[in-house]
This record gives sequence, structure tokens and C-alpha cells, in this order.
Amino acid sequence: MQETRLITSPGITSPGVATAGGAASPGGAAPSGTILFEPREPDSAYFELFDVVIGIGFHWERREDQRFRGTLVLEILDGLIQVINEIPVESYLASVISSEMNAGSPPEFLKAHAVISRSWLLAQMERKNALDGNGPRKQSMRETGEELIRWYDREDHDTFDVCADDHCQRYQGITRAHHPEVAGAVQSTAGEVLFYGDEICDARFSKCCGGITERYEHCWEEVPHPYLQPVPDRPETAGGAIPDLRVERNAVAYIRSRPEAFCNTSDRELLGMVLNDYDLASKDFFRWQVSYSQEELAALVREKSGRDFGKILDLVPVERGASARLVRLKIVGTQQTITIGKELEIRRWLSRSHLYSAAFTVQKEGFREGVPGKFILHGAGWGHGVGLCQIGAAVMADRGYTYHQILLHYYRNATIRKCYE
Repeated sequence: MQETRLITSPGITSPGVATAGGAASPGGAAPSGTILFEPREPDSAYFELFDVVIGIGFHWERREDQRFRGTLVLEILDGLIQVINEIPVESYLASVISSEMNAGSPPEFLKAHAVISRSWLLAQMERKNALDGNGPRKQSMRETGEELIRWYDREDHDTFDVCADDHCQRYQGITRAHHPEVAGAVQSTAGEVLFYGDEICDARFSKCCGGITERYEHCWEEVPHPYLQPVPDRPETAGGAIPDLRVERNAVAYIRSRPEAFCNTSDRELLGMVLNDYDLASKDFFRWQVSYSQEELAALVREKSGRDFGKILDLVPVERGASARLVRLKIVGTQQTITIGKELEIRRWLSRSHLYSAAFTVQKEGFREGVPGKFILHGAGWGHGVGLCQIGAAVMADRGYTYHQILLHYYRNATIRKCYE
């Protein structure tokens, strides 16, 4: 008998999101191979999914039970059952904000997150609608004999708008969404969206930029976004220019230091207000360190790449972005050498789950016959670093910045408009 399992990453289909909970009945038009459940009492009915995997593939991966409101759609896809939740956009946002960050975060930060999550979602839905039925999707990989460049974006989703995990935005149902501050943040910013000209901003965000944000094109397709450019994560009045971190010696010095930055905080009380429990377990993400023995690194790269490099001789930075994140990294082995990118592919190859970020330097020790016995990675930040820095934005809110000031700090050249009530 073929195994059947739930793909528990609900997708949003306009005008709503897929969730689960009781008091639902089959109904509505559904294509063959699809079962649709619509709640009789939408404000109180819910459905529950058990052992949902969150943080898929990342160091905080775990399972939890989740409850959802809205319409439940079950579809057969490649012999498996795909779960899709259809809910209104504003209801989705209340869950996203409290899934991405702690619902007890500073109110102005929650408002800022409501605007960027709404903007990002609407931009993805517009993008999906433009792609549907209009030929092949854009290439997300380039490979030659000496180079493998790959990036990951939401084009992986063909049958729904967005997934429920870090690949898109964390959407963990109503379990964490029942908080008056979250509801207030969504309601007070209802319909507010970031624009660049007449275009809705693809408002990316990450946990901790490490001191300066990154360009969009260094992490995804090579299409510059004027509102997703490098921004020092510090007050405008901060003294001293940040050096060009694309230059290796500057990147090394910057990553090995702890420069002034909003996200450079050790305030555990504030972090406890901002981060959910599974994120709070991650410590020292502004600056971090990982060590591998020769045997560990060689086995890890072989497992992640499917290639036998032999012994690893070197990890050579080839190209860095404005935040010192590696865009391309050369892996030199006794049996083969290859250059990989972009940042997420680098993070995947060099960790059992993912490195905190691709902003790191390499220290080699314990040489025997020209082969290093140990590699130490000194790193900065958590995530891709593009757009809003969640820790930095939370610190700004705690210091009295308004959500408009926070948004325009990170998304330069953007404007804020109210699209609907």
C-alpha cells in the first residue's frame, strides 16, 4: 500500500489562507481529487493538524500541533495528500506576525511587521498570477563543470500561493495569534502596503542582518530592487563610514568585530519579548562561531553535495555582497574543486541544517602535509540579510521609533500607501 502523509505547509489562495479546525462540513465546488471543507461558523470553527514540522531543514526544526481557521482543502498530489488553507489576508497576517516573532514584541515593531508581511504576500500573489500560464518559470540554477549557482524562491509552489514555513513566511495557525497587540497591529495598519513607484514591494526580511543589510540580487535572481539595497543597521547619526565589505580584508575585520548596530544587542529581556521560544534557544547570532574537523567537514560536504571532494584543502571566498555575505565560495579538495553559490546553497553545504548566515570568514588550523585538520568559521548575522532586520527593527521600536520610521529606514526609496480598508 502506498504511504499517504500530510504536506502540512498550508498555502494562501486569494482571498484567503488554508487552515484546520472542527465544525467543518464538505461543501463548495472542488476539482476531481479534491475535498473541500467549509466551516459552518467561521469565527469559532477550527481544524487541527498534528506533528506539523516547522523550521524545515533549519537548526530549530521541530514538530508541533497547530490549529487553523478558514476553509480546509485536501488535494491528492503525487500520491500524497496536500493540505491547503484558504483564509482572508488580514487573518493570515495575525498568524504570521505571531509566528515570525513573539506576540509580546514592541507594538511599533508588530505594526511594521504587519505592513511588510502584507506587502510581501501581495507581491508574491501578483507574481504568481503573472507567471501562471505565461510560459516557463525563471531559471534558479546555473551549472558548469566548475561552478554551481543556485537560489531558492517561491516559484517552488505551483498549486498554492505561499507555504507556511520559513521558505515563505511562518504561518502557524491560531495557536499563537490570539494576542490583543497582534490584532491591534493588523487592524491599525489594515491595507497599508509598501510601494516603489506603482509596484508593490517584495518586502523581504531576515532575523539579524549582522550590521548591514544585503542586496536582493546577491541572494536571488539578478534583478536589482531599488528598495532592497545595503542599509547600515544603525542610527543616521552614527559616526564613521562602514568600509566596503566586498573587499576580503575589510570583511574579515568587520566580521571579527562587534560594530555599533541596532541588532547588536545582548538585552535578554528584550530578546525574550521579541523571539519565540524556538528562536530564543539560538544564542550569539550577531556574531557566531562554528568549528569542523577535517573529517567532519569532508563528510558533511560529501553528504550535502553528493560529490566526493576527498580531503578539504580550502574554502576560498570568491565574491562577497555588501553585508560581507558570501555570494560565491570555492571549495578546494584533493579530488575536485567547485565554486558554489548563492548564500543559501553555501549555508546548506556547510551545515547539518543551515549556517546562521553566509557572512563568515575561514580560519584553518592543525596542518599536516599541507592538509588542514580543523576549520573555524567566524560569522555574522542570521539569515539572508535582505530588507528588514527583525532584531534591529525590534530594537528601534524599543527605542521609540515609529513603524513608519522603521519601514523607511530599511526600505529606502519606498513609500507607504493604504490600498484598502
